[in-house]
Amino acid sequence: MLVVMLVISILLLITIPNVTKHNQSIQKKGCEGLKSMIQAQITAYEIDHDGKTPSLGDLESEGYIKKNLACPNGKPIVISNGSVQTR
Repeated sequence: MLVVMLVISILLLITIPNVTKHNQSIQKKGCEGLKSMIQAQITAYEIDHDGKTPSLGDLESEGYIKKNLACPNGKPIVISNGSVQTR
């Protein structure tokens, strides 16, 4: 029984750091994907509105994006001069 617990403990010590490292990578890639999607919606808005650059509020009110979008890591998204950024 002690041997089994030792093996399980060693496996946990190996896997927990790897899971947290990959979690940060997944959040970063998710944020990049969300920013790309919003940038595409900005382009669609500009096409529909004769080149007018939208604000985040314009995109939300017109139904291009959902309200209160944030990256998976919790950073809010802002639009500055037609480009998508995080704070």
